[in-house]
Amino acid sequence: MKKKTLLLVIAFFMVIPLSTYAKNKKNKTQTDREYWVEIATRISTPILSNMSKGELKQNMTIELSPTWDGRNKDVTYMEAFGRLMAGIAPWLALPDDDTKEGIIRKQTREWALASYKNAVDPASPDYLLWKGSSQVLVDASYIAQSFIRAPKALWEPLDNETKERYINEFKRLRKIRTPYNNWVLFRATIETFFLFVGEGYDGYALDVAIRKIEEWYLADGWYSDGPEFSLDYYNSYVIHPMLVEILEVMRDKKVGAPIGFDLAFKRMQRYNELLERLISPEGTFPAMGRSMTYRMGAFQTLALSAWKYELPQSISNGQLRAALTAVMKRMFSMEGNFNKEGFLQLGFVGHQSNLADYYTNNGSLYITSLVFLPLGLDANHEFWTSPAEKWTSQKAWGGESFPKDYHRSVKK
Repeated sequence: MKKKTLLLVIAFFMVIPLSTYAKNKKNKTQTDREYWVEIATRISTPILSNMSKGELKQNMTIELSPTWDGRNKDVTYMEAFGRLMAGIAPWLALPDDDTKEGIIRKQTREWALASYKNAVDPASPDYLLWKGSSQVLVDASYIAQSFIRAPKALWEPLDNETKERYINEFKRLRKIRTPYNNWVLFRATIETFFLFVGEGYDGYALDVAIRKIEEWYLADGWYSDGPEFSLDYYNSYVIHPMLVEILEVMRDKKVGAPIGFDLAFKRMQRYNELLERLISPEGTFPAMGRSMTYRMGAFQTLALSAWKYELPQSISNGQLRAALTAVMKRMFSMEGNFNKEGFLQLGFVGHQSNLADYYTNNGSLYITSLVFLPLGLDANHEFWTSPAEKWTSQKAWGGESFPKDYHRSVKK
């Protein structure tokens, strides 16, 4: 496939509503993986194709929450880039091949590497906002997480000057004082990146973050986000994934930690069992808690386990793939998720700006990309090749046998 043809294909996905596209695919059965790649491409292309040329700030339409708190709106660009890359990093780490997906993936990786460079180049129009807002710490941590998730594809190919710029920018963020909630993990993730690449790291910041999260463990796979519990998806957006990956790096680098990786992983697996049960027979899930506009990011823990570790025994690959695909199709077949330029719009399903929190802009929404972690598995992996199976609520509401659930504290 020639480059011009590739760009036309990608542009097609950006401007044609997916519901319309599906109606026109009468003679071809689209695999689940092809559909996931289609959505990942539609979400990532407007960000990376523009940013790779230094044109993201020029061309991205910013949409702010109606209750926006007045912080510098330029945080939008770092939020979009960092969150997107944390989700598609494993996919971009797959080796090149001459399939349609492989050609698109290679182009996306090339755009991403150019975008990484522009993000820290003061001479680039797309130099990101690295100071002036504490929000920078949050999304810098997602950039760091993308490097940890795909070092050979995304960190190692960067030139030395760009690497040094990232290290310097990350170090300057140490002056930001984090509130006592999930934010302690953003600082810890950046310190984990330093540990991962052999740079000097702050062990005390790692220790404090892990101890605070441990203090907030409740039971049955749930952490409180700070001293007071709130029922939302922050256990999946941030807490379980960042804690588990921090502890994994510390374990691999033989650095002591207040709790072990195995315990944190067991807790995430228990949370995964409950999270999968929230997917209804119709492919929906509860719109509850703050940050509902983060869409499919609510399933990051399941996506992470499927890609990097293993799923709980009660959840099969075919079951999870079928469930997540059903939710994805239910969500992204709705008009209004994207604006006319192809950027995400505020909303849960469609365009619902009233749902945005005071800190939310449309760059924040790219956290939905965290569901794409299983694309980092080869197309021949059983996650993609296993026959689709009914998920738990389908079995339950269909009068079929399904696993009984029970409380587990997972305290140690």
